[in-house]
Amino acid sequence: MPVDGELTDPRTMVERMLAGDPYIADDPELAERSARALDLAAAYNATSVRQGPLRRQLLEELLGSVGEGTELRPPLHVDYGSHLTIGARCFANFGLVALDVAPITIGDDVQFGPNVQLLTPTHPVEPEPRRQKWEGARPIVVGDNVWLGGGAIVLPGVTIGENTVVGAGAVVTKDLPANVVAVGNPARVVRTLDRPAPSAPGA
Repeated sequence: MPVDGELTDPRTMVERMLAGDPYIADDPELAERSARALDLAAAYNATSVRQGPLRRQLLEELLGSVGEGTELRPPLHVDYGSHLTIGARCFANFGLVALDVAPITIGDDVQFGPNVQLLTPTHPVEPEPRRQKWEGARPIVVGDNVWLGGGAIVLPGVTIGENTVVGAGAVVTKDLPANVVAVGNPARVVRTLDRPAPSAPGA
């Protein structure tokens, strides 16, 4: 990164970034989008619990979408906000970091402990491209009813299946299936959860 042909690519850096291709991080358009997100996040983080309608308005303006009944306790930190979608009835305790350089998709009924980090950006290992500010990103998906314990870190490209629990301080480096408990660094599955019994018709 970069590879042959990238310097003549006609796409904007925003288009390249969202496609998951290498892009220049200090591109002016990206900087403007990030500045807007930082301003909105700062306004959101300055609200109190007694300012519920204003807090909701700022969150809807900042994020790509946010479901009904979702609460994200400030401070919330994002790169762009617009690439982060969150379902209904979710809860994030203080200090969620969601670096949404690539899309971050969060399902319904997800719970985050304090200081959880969702990190989509990647950087070149080679020193010269990194010095030239080339970056990349891979999307993160968190399924319905997942619980991430305090301080858990989810790395680029990871998908976490529904109902899965990630222990406090775990570092999730690869996909986790549905209905498991995973702990440690790197996170490993230590238990399989019973699947909920199907409801009887009409229940």
